[in-house]
Amino acid sequence: MNWHQSETDAVLSELNTQTQGLSADEAQKRLDEHGKNELTATDGKSVWKLIVGQFTNVMILILMVAAGVSYAVGEISDAIIILVIVVLNALIGFVQEYRAEKALEALKNMSAPQATVRRDGRETQVEALELVPGDVVLLEAGNLVPADLRLYDVASLKVEEASLTGESEAVEKQAGTLRDEDPPLGDRLNMAYKNTIVKHGRAEGVVVATGMNTEMGRIAQLLQGEESQTPLQKRLAKFGKQLSVAVLIICGLLYGVGILRGEEPLRMLLTAISLAVAAIPEALPAVITIALALGAKRMVEQEALIRQLPAVETLGSVTYICSDKTGTITQNRMTVQETWQPEAVEVPAGLDLPADQLLLLAMSLNQDVKQEENGKYLGDPTEIALVDYVQKQEGYQEDWPSTYPRKQELPFDSDRKRMTTFHQFGDKYLMITKGAAEALATVIDQEPEPMLEKAETLAAEGKRVIAYSYQLLDTLPEELSEELETGLTFLGLVAMIDPPREEIPQAIEDCFRAGITPVMITGDHPATARAIASQVGIIRSDDDQVLTGAELGKLSPEAFEQEVESIKVYARVSPEQKLNIIDALQKKGHYVAMTGDGVNDAPALKKANIGVAMGITGTDVTKEASHMILLDDNFATIIKAVREGRRIFDNISKFIKYTLTSNTGEIWTLFLAPLFGYPIPLLPIHILWVNLVTDGLPGLALAAEPVEKNTMSRPPHDPGEGIFTRPLIIHIAWVGLLMGVICLLTQAYALGQDNEGWQTMVFTVLCLSQMGHALAIRSNRRSLFAQGLFSNPQLVGAIGTTLVLQLAVIYVPFLQELFHTRALSLPELGGCVAVSSLVFWGVEVEKWVKRRSSKSA
Repeated sequence: MNWHQSETDAVLSELNTQTQGLSADEAQKRLDEHGKNELTATDGKSVWKLIVGQFTNVMILILMVAAGVSYAVGEISDAIIILVIVVLNALIGFVQEYRAEKALEALKNMSAPQATVRRDGRETQVEALELVPGDVVLLEAGNLVPADLRLYDVASLKVEEASLTGESEAVEKQAGTLRDEDPPLGDRLNMAYKNTIVKHGRAEGVVVATGMNTEMGRIAQLLQGEESQTPLQKRLAKFGKQLSVAVLIICGLLYGVGILRGEEPLRMLLTAISLAVAAIPEALPAVITIALALGAKRMVEQEALIRQLPAVETLGSVTYICSDKTGTITQNRMTVQETWQPEAVEVPAGLDLPADQLLLLAMSLNQDVKQEENGKYLGDPTEIALVDYVQKQEGYQEDWPSTYPRKQELPFDSDRKRMTTFHQFGDKYLMITKGAAEALATVIDQEPEPMLEKAETLAAEGKRVIAYSYQLLDTLPEELSEELETGLTFLGLVAMIDPPREEIPQAIEDCFRAGITPVMITGDHPATARAIASQVGIIRSDDDQVLTGAELGKLSPEAFEQEVESIKVYARVSPEQKLNIIDALQKKGHYVAMTGDGVNDAPALKKANIGVAMGITGTDVTKEASHMILLDDNFATIIKAVREGRRIFDNISKFIKYTLTSNTGEIWTLFLAPLFGYPIPLLPIHILWVNLVTDGLPGLALAAEPVEKNTMSRPPHDPGEGIFTRPLIIHIAWVGLLMGVICLLTQAYALGQDNEGWQTMVFTVLCLSQMGHALAIRSNRRSLFAQGLFSNPQLVGAIGTTLVLQLAVIYVPFLQELFHTRALSLPELGGCVAVSSLVFWGVEVEKWVKRRSSKSA
């Protein structure tokens, strides 16, 4: 039943109740039938399921196998290191999923503890959990609405519904039946919804829904949906599957070639196993975790708190940002933008003020704002904006309130849409009336058309318009009624708006430059939303559409999906429609960031690829459902986070490029030597050492690589693209082959010279060539010499440490025995350094070609 469209008698009849309320016995029967007025959840994952789930990832399984192999061949330290990495990675994943399970729990904790009801004809306090459909509830200022109510008796009631609708201002409620076919939640003025807050006035209403049947319950159901995977999770899953197949094939080929060449089967088996361990980048989870953690730390310094580490990288793939308006794009502070007065305004006799000062006087007297000792204003945000504006004007006089003290008032109500105050004015009384322009048009003694035309123009610009008028009375009325509000003299119009943050237009421009489309989703009116969106640059052409929730509801999913990319503003949409927006964009292949602060935003934040909660105005429910929290509630902070996300993805990609190229070099070295009739050039311990030292320290240091200059001038990472892009595969193939060829030539030369240290030379060239590669791939295009060697001091330190360790393996006696190495002469070591540097220069030439190609294109 559409309660808001039904007459009060019909509602009471449908619920089999009356204004005197239910009897205690009937209430108990209904409680047994409908259950408690609480939000319930489906059974979530147990702690053990969450823990076990962390070890089902393909990459983690491969690493566990690698740990077992390392242990089997006697490399206990390697096995321990790999297992530590696996456990740390699983612990982080468990914490993230466990915290996500808390979102619904936070929603349940928002329920009102008690409610005032009428039962057996008497007012009484009951636990809100015990409310049932048909109960009569009494509301007053400060109450949390305990259930969904159809209001039938209202006195100046204002309810803050931001948690449900996203609209910042409290809504003036009424008792009358609504005739609109399907108004959005924010326009259902005769309804009060569970967990919204009564800001002013009082009311009576009948409970029409409790528990999971309330609008808040519908949101709780939406929160139980599946959460989307991050791009990083998808790419790593695909990467792990590809890598596992490749490793098995390569190791099988190597073992087969070795056996055909007559190598000892056990030695070839150990070599193949060692190569399998080396081919798996066991440092990858650690590098990813460190890169994400460093990014999260930097983002906190920029007012963005990351709740789930993979969300840092997800930001780098975002193609759409769906943002709330109030407080995120705007300042969440109503501000007077302009005033307008007719050419001739009659000033009352005895008042020595020009017309513009008379308007300021009216604005300063007709308001209920209080000022605390600390200077902070308390009251309605609209009136605070009016007072703040007046007190900053040159014609304002501080003694006006004491010179013209208030004697009586007619408070604002939703039927009259006016507020009138009466002030002492010598031996007479000044009556000041303010309200909506259309409400004053019927009570002023001037022609209203000019005023109404101007008001419509201002409203079309998204501004809220308030009209002022006055009348001079000889005596103070004994009885106050709206009949007094006639024959008034029109004073002028005041236009106000919640203005955009100063930094937002540039942030929006940065979005478009980075290939990201910003979209505004607001509970505000379409005209206001369009005006703000045009002002900040979200709406940029006539093709950009504004769609209301009612219009969206009339579109089929297929029709909406066709239009979704042309819609830049959504006004007055429901929680389900926010999910539909995200779903349509995701079906188009987009990665969506969604911001929100109210409970109504929580399901959308959970479904989005990255949910962004407001840190200042956001509810606990929203924060629990989010991946990231904006500590300053500022849209511009999201752009900073996107920049950091792209940096993180770049650095993870650099590590993958580095480690897989190194591993490919090792594979070519071991594979080519037998083909050309040479002995296996590396022992299993050499392979494990290169894998541990060269992949580990420099690889981890790449996570700290500074952001590249063109990061925000390129499109987002293609969400459908895996880790193995075509350029990456080409780079890994040719540089890895170059490493293998260099090692093979070194082996051939040393054996030709009957050098007994030939294996040590190959071992050293492989290690040093990987160090040169780490320096060269710090940027995809810029030369190391343009970047500066010390712009990443962590990498310089890691390479220095690796070189010292490699020299120790060559020259320290007990390590020579352990690693089967021989001390190299200075010319031999110099030759190894010179030959291995070819990899560095080769990659620098590759980047030079890229730069030349981009300039000529």
